[in-house]
Amino acid sequence: MGTLLIVLTYFAYVFIVAVYAFKVAKWMRMPMHIRWDLYPVIHEEHYRYGGSYYEQQEWWTKPRPKNTGRSLWYSLKDNFYMGEYYKRNRLYWLFLLPWHLGFIFIILFHILCFFAAISMTFGLTIAAASPSLTGKIFYGILLLTGGIAFVGGTFGSVGMPIIKLADRGLRTYAMPMNFFNYLFFLLVYGSGLLSWILIDPTLAEYRTYWVGLVTLTPPELNPAAIFHIIMFDIFLIYLPFTRSTHYITRILAYFFIRWDDEPNLPGSAMEKQINGLLQQKLSWEGAHIPSGKSWAEAATSSGLPETKKDKA
Repeated sequence: MGTLLIVLTYFAYVFIVAVYAFKVAKWMRMPMHIRWDLYPVIHEEHYRYGGSYYEQQEWWTKPRPKNTGRSLWYSLKDNFYMGEYYKRNRLYWLFLLPWHLGFIFIILFHILCFFAAISMTFGLTIAAASPSLTGKIFYGILLLTGGIAFVGGTFGSVGMPIIKLADRGLRTYAMPMNFFNYLFFLLVYGSGLLSWILIDPTLAEYRTYWVGLVTLTPPELNPAAIFHIIMFDIFLIYLPFTRSTHYITRILAYFFIRWDDEPNLPGSAMEKQINGLLQQKLSWEGAHIPSGKSWAEAATSSGLPETKKDKA
């Protein structure tokens, strides 16, 4: 069983990284998005009142500084607080937030376990009674992230289907796949929670497991931990085929669509890209747009039949 766990885990991590990398590369190669130009843009100097560099005289001759730190902070706050949901539906937010945090922290927990295993192979003891302060801190962080993942994920996986069935508005947009995901994720988080509470309160099994992965030594684990690890590996393989890709697309949408305020200047790379896209032929038609025209032709003609002018 230990060898199977090692093989399955390596496959799961290689698979999810490869599929997400393929998806991101595909998204980045897609044609230019339709510009929003909705203000405020978070990286702008005067974003608080919706200002932009267009307010400056001869703005095209001046540098356009961007506050990248503010953009990153907003993205992190959005993922860890989800304030828009709190404003619009606090009861839904009460279950949605821990469910999302459970996802984030269970990934973080396993990544930290990997680094803990590396440290342990170099002699660091990671435990509450570790002779090293670093080992004690590492142990506390692992316990915190694992606890948030198991408790938050389980709570959210139980509460999300209930709130969606109870709320008529949410129920309208819920699909059978959503409820399958809640049940499956409940098995992932719930199995980790039960293993933690009933068998492994210090989460030592996971450190042993990751040491086995790093050293390619099949670990000896209790059945509850084995079940959770298998479920988590399947969870990683399944994720790229779910809506959970929005954890990545959400960030891309912020930085490359919502906050993209680069100007289309003469002779710029953007102008060349737009001109190339405008020469593409339309593959559809309508009453006002005949098929076969380029986007440039469609944009510069009304598509309406010409009317004859009355002679004076």
